[in-house]
Amino acid sequence: MVPEGVINLLEAIQIHHQHRERALAPRRARHFLAQSREKFDIITSDPIHPWVKGSATLYTKEYFEMVKAHLNPGGLVTQWVPLYETDLETVKSVMATFFDVFPTGTIWANEDLLEGGYDVFLLGQTDPITIDADALQRRLDSPEYARVAQSLGDVTLRSAVDLLSVYTAQASDLQPWLSGAAINRDRNLRLQYLAAWAVNNYLQAMIYDQMLLYRQFPANLIVGSDTPLQTLRRRLRPPQDSDSLP
Repeated sequence: MVPEGVINLLEAIQIHHQHRERALAPRRARHFLAQSREKFDIITSDPIHPWVKGSATLYTKEYFEMVKAHLNPGGLVTQWVPLYETDLETVKSVMATFFDVFPTGTIWANEDLLEGGYDVFLLGQTDPITIDADALQRRLDSPEYARVAQSLGDVTLRSAVDLLSVYTAQASDLQPWLSGAAINRDRNLRLQYLAAWAVNNYLQAMIYDQMLLYRQFPANLIVGSDTPLQTLRRRLRPPQDSDSLP
């Protein structure tokens, strides 16, 4: 079970420090899920770019459905999405496909200070989640999570507010932006061909900025006391007026 939603990602980081990961290559990953009856609290999918032969099979609707079927109640899945060496059509296809299976999913960024969001990860879950900013901070301040706090501090995430500030958007925000995007299916692997046309592009800042235009403060997702929420509201304010939406 994952009773406190994203807070338990901290536990996953803690476990990672103590045990080896079960890392699987693309073909083996699908084969493992197809053959296994195991269920998991957290599944992470960090494949290479979808234009690499074979990797687009880890971005299909059928694959995401397979992942969802292997989650325990309250379970979480993360999916890496590169915003570099790609284009808008490719990124929209990945996200539309993921959110077709995880309609309450969210996007969290690796925000490069010079180039905007260099890449992002999608977070999906079997059930809607709520993140308590105060409870998250208490976890980070506790001795048993000292190594987790240190790891996050190494990438300038020194508080719960810093960590939650990498929130980008949720599926419901991006419905207009994703309208008409191609759904990647096993039967066509359309994404592999879309991505191949965009391999030499470096449009990450533009793609990330477009997503931010649609961002609304996720009051349904992040809760807490006034102080952290006020800071988060300032940090997560859309960069431009909604009249400029593409």
